[in-house]
Amino acid sequence: MLFTPYTKGDLTLSNRIVMAPMTRCRADHRDAIPNDLMVEYYRQRASAGLILSEGTPVSDRARGYINTPSLWNEAQAEGWKKVTDAVHAAGGRIFVQLWHCGRVSNAVLHADGSPPAAPSAKAAATKTFIPGPDGTPIQADCGAPAAMTTAEAGNVAVEFGNAARLARLAGFDGAEIHGANGYLLDQFRCPFLNDRTDKYGGSLENRYRMLLEVVDAVAAELGPERVCVRQSPRGAANDMQPDPDPLGTYTWIARELDKRRIGFLHIYDQSATWVHDPADDLLPALRQTYGGALMVCGGFKREKGEAVLARGADLVAIGKLFISNPDLVARLKTNVDLNPWDATTFYAGGTRGYTDYPCASE
Repeated sequence: MLFTPYTKGDLTLSNRIVMAPMTRCRADHRDAIPNDLMVEYYRQRASAGLILSEGTPVSDRARGYINTPSLWNEAQAEGWKKVTDAVHAAGGRIFVQLWHCGRVSNAVLHADGSPPAAPSAKAAATKTFIPGPDGTPIQADCGAPAAMTTAEAGNVAVEFGNAARLARLAGFDGAEIHGANGYLLDQFRCPFLNDRTDKYGGSLENRYRMLLEVVDAVAAELGPERVCVRQSPRGAANDMQPDPDPLGTYTWIARELDKRRIGFLHIYDQSATWVHDPADDLLPALRQTYGGALMVCGGFKREKGEAVLARGADLVAIGKLFISNPDLVARLKTNVDLNPWDATTFYAGGTRGYTDYPCASE
């Protein structure tokens, strides 16, 4: 099934392999406009049934890392249009992943020097990349965040809605909302981080209020079937704690997305062992609750990908293997050896470890 087409509404994907979103830090931080190097990178990987772009900040304060291409103005949309045109010309499909990093950030990354935004004033004990003395990336601690006011929290949906409007102008086939991995929308969901007493804190419904406001704003621009939401039920990335009730929490949000006819639900789990464990009932519970396209990500290759499709998933997202294997779909299909990746080049800038990995035919 992995190599068969998949159709959702009026969108047809050539296969069920999705290139997962991966931060690569190749834009210029000053304007955050996608460049020609990025055009080539995404074009090389257009044989994926669907590409999910790297995380794309929806505002200046949404940025959490240096050199991430963004989408809050027309100039950035024009840069992304070159990317989507190249992917489409190569026969591919591409969604933009819309992103707000929240407390996983540092004030030096923001033009106005504003502190990271967060549900509560609790710093993230994790690292980010900021400009060094010569402008090149250096690793640094995340900065002390400021708890968002109720008005600021409500404005996040406006920012995502604007980015979705620009995504349509940029020619994207849809958008994924990054609600996972310890970034802002996940921070609001988390009962260990969110100690608010306004309408964005307390109950599960209130803690998910921001995400659903964002979903509604993006769906209003793109149509619900072209919207994807990413969640990480067992995620502990970026100084997070796993949810105390993943089955209850994530079937609740799946049900809410299903009510809205949201097209795609993307579940990230760092270990793919849950796919094979008959005692793990999260995947079948999500499948029973959610009627859209169910995408899974986390340690998949061909064998495990086929297994998770047999258990009820519709699409399989693969990350780092796409970095070092631009022709990953063909390699998996023909069982060709895979190029190893060089982790030292993930965020280094330039062509090395970015557009210079060879295809098998080369």
